[in-house]
Amino acid sequence: MFDRAHLSRRSFLKIGAFGAAGLTLPQLLRAEEAAGIRSSRKSVILIYLVGGPPHQDMFDLKPDAPREFRGPWNPIATNVNGIQIGEAFPKLAGMMDKLAVVRSLVGNQADHDAIQVFNGHHPRRQPTPSGGWPQFGSTVARLQGAADPATPPFISLCYTCTHGPYNEPGPGFLGTSFAPFRPMGPSRNDMLLRGVTVDRLADRRTLLRSFDTMRRDVDATGMLQGLDTFNQQAFGLLTSSRLADALDLSKEDPRIVARYGTGNPTVMMDGNGAPRVPQSMLLARRLVEAGARVVTLNYSKWDWHGGLNAEGRANNSIFLREEEDFPIFDNCVSALVEDLHVRGLSDDCSVIIMGEFGRTPRISGQVGRDHWPQVNMALLAGGGMRTGQVIGATDRIAGEAVSRPVTFGELYATLYHNLGIDVNSTTITDLGGRPQYLVEGNAVPMRELVG
Repeated sequence: MFDRAHLSRRSFLKIGAFGAAGLTLPQLLRAEEAAGIRSSRKSVILIYLVGGPPHQDMFDLKPDAPREFRGPWNPIATNVNGIQIGEAFPKLAGMMDKLAVVRSLVGNQADHDAIQVFNGHHPRRQPTPSGGWPQFGSTVARLQGAADPATPPFISLCYTCTHGPYNEPGPGFLGTSFAPFRPMGPSRNDMLLRGVTVDRLADRRTLLRSFDTMRRDVDATGMLQGLDTFNQQAFGLLTSSRLADALDLSKEDPRIVARYGTGNPTVMMDGNGAPRVPQSMLLARRLVEAGARVVTLNYSKWDWHGGLNAEGRANNSIFLREEEDFPIFDNCVSALVEDLHVRGLSDDCSVIIMGEFGRTPRISGQVGRDHWPQVNMALLAGGGMRTGQVIGATDRIAGEAVSRPVTFGELYATLYHNLGIDVNSTTITDLGGRPQYLVEGNAVPMRELVG
């Protein structure tokens, strides 16, 4: 009898083929382990702040700037000497030793487009391979496979935004086999049983015979490689409750749920952004514990030109939106970082938080801040990185980087490094058969974070 806890989704569909070649399932699993598949439990949680957060009101305040630039917030001390952040983030200030702030992220694209956040490649920079660059999670899934046979390597908790460019760009030239599993979207339907009872599923021999029959049918048409990857994932998930349990917050300690806070997933902020749902960060932690290598999520809407609140009513000021959103963000992000440390995950799980660009230094006539690609910020935690530091600096109005400009390539090289992937030697093959390096501009991991 096969042990379902050690059967991967892909293995189910390959049992017949490998059996014919004389390779048994235990031998297959040993070969995968020897190749490094599932040998690492390193992970990344990527949090996208939809629309571009105001860096100068959050982690790069300029209290000495003229009034038309500085805004109403004051800096406060953190628990790291010499580092200050905005007063709206007291909980994060109290754990600055567990955070790293990049204040000088450059090379940002200028439009509302999430592509650079999710794959590290500037959407206007050429050449772009046919099919497009794969997003980070897809690349990791291709290179490392599943860490746990019951959990997809790349899971997206991103809600679909009505503004298309806010959404994840997809697996690019790697193809749909490496698209994220999306339990908050269409993938949920793939987990439904149609015409198969639970009793029949419990009979593993019947299940394996069914897969073997399907394999022969598919092989006869030569379409095995084109089998919908979401169905493959669903077959594996139906034999294990691990992923379903991770997605079920009723199984979490209610005190932990309360610590993160909850929001309404049906309210798309400002109409076309993502919902403001702190519980997504808790779900991300649970999925990492369940074996996911990369979890992405989108959070709220940060495109505050002024004049509207979250429900679309006039409030005359970006700063009223900041008063509304900042405390919730402070609470849930600090909960995530604290949770990772308490659970012993802080060395293995990297967290990165960023938007597509920064905001204008000068406050507009609408009492808002507009798009500003010249400089951006990023917040990092975990992953065994050197935290308790600020990297880079901007000028007196937070308009330009004046020291240690950081590129998206460097950020992504650091994330790959934390997963055990060497960006200097690792490539993925595009549709034309050409090897492609993982990051732009021959970037290397940030020495400040990983040495």
